[in-house]
Amino acid sequence: MEIERVSRETIKPSSPTPSHLRVYPLSFIDNIFVCNVPLLFFYNSNKSYDQNSKISQLKTSLSHVLSKYYIFAGRLKNRITIECDDQGVSFLVTKIKNKLSDILKHPEEKLLNSLFADGLQWKDVDPSAALVAIQINCFECGGIAISICMNHKCGDASTLINLMKEWAIINKKLEEENEEELLILPFPLHEGGGSIFPQKNLPIFPESVHNRQKNIACKRFVFQPSIIKFLKELTSSSSIRYPSRVLVVKAWIYKHAISSMGRNFKTSSFQMVVDLRKRMIPPLSEKCVGNIVWISTMFADKEEMELKDVVYKIKEGLSEFCDVYPKLFGGNNFLLLSEFMNKVINLKSKKKDGIGFSSWCNFPIYEVDFGWGKPTWVTTCGCPWKNFVILMDRKDGNGIDAIVNLEENHMTEFEQEYVKLLQ
Repeated sequence: MEIERVSRETIKPSSPTPSHLRVYPLSFIDNIFVCNVPLLFFYNSNKSYDQNSKISQLKTSLSHVLSKYYIFAGRLKNRITIECDDQGVSFLVTKIKNKLSDILKHPEEKLLNSLFADGLQWKDVDPSAALVAIQINCFECGGIAISICMNHKCGDASTLINLMKEWAIINKKLEEENEEELLILPFPLHEGGGSIFPQKNLPIFPESVHNRQKNIACKRFVFQPSIIKFLKELTSSSSIRYPSRVLVVKAWIYKHAISSMGRNFKTSSFQMVVDLRKRMIPPLSEKCVGNIVWISTMFADKEEMELKDVVYKIKEGLSEFCDVYPKLFGGNNFLLLSEFMNKVINLKSKKKDGIGFSSWCNFPIYEVDFGWGKPTWVTTCGCPWKNFVILMDRKDGNGIDAIVNLEENHMTEFEQEYVKLLQ
């Protein structure tokens, strides 16, 4: 695929950030993260729109949204604060001498990676760099792919998707010539970061630096609604009569990923990123900015790896987690939080068989409409960390895309199990 870089510039907020909002405190969870989170949106050709005018309008709407999401235009001051000094975000434009359909038919990882700015996806961040980098990829057919990489210290996947959705809403208002409505959009950052999970007396925990590992294979597996229905029927029990689609896909992947490792283990771990917004007491707004997440961990013995048992263990582990940890976050249980954080760090340092999951399902990724229609496909790229899985909705809202990262010698057996499932 031939890519030509057309331009690179910095987009700044349309209005200056007020002085009382210039220092944004990071939470003790924000402090841990050190990579860039990537997301990629594909939009089919719409001949009624000129690509150059689209790009010009995207810059204008981005400038407007940055005046609302002001922390993204700032820079890291240190481990615990962002200076909201309106330096802006990176904005690149490319032209691609291929059709959008070429990528959609064969979404190879190398091609997807080339659509991100400066190869920042999942890389550890440069503390002096822009917190957000956007690349607008213009295909010769008229289609567009918009990629974004966000410094993970600013927030989680929910934060990133909300930023994109707000940007799209503003762009659509400009399309409809309703610019005056932009003046009444509220600041979305009335709560977030350190205002929810303050650093206070907690120690500054080590950053979760991810070394790029060799011999890691990344593959995409599509779980169509028919397959998910089959897995639900297979795992339904008196304990869990109606397992969710995300639950059964997680369980199947976990079971067969562990099996593919082929080692004689006694116990394996299942780690899952949990969005705390709705689980806090009282619940937080879905637009809350920051890393409002925690890790739920469960362990399974070798004799507990039947699929139905795995579904039950994951469900039970999440229920126990939700009964305990959101209450800790809502109070001043800093000692308990510190102890739990150290357990997570110690678990990561041990070479134990385990799989980590981050589910981006049920987020409004297909609602990100800039005025040209909803995206044809939304995805992320594979990360170079072994035994890690990202789940995302298919456009139909029922199927699931699984981006699976395993060691190369384990991926082959995992693929064979997937082929059996399809049969």
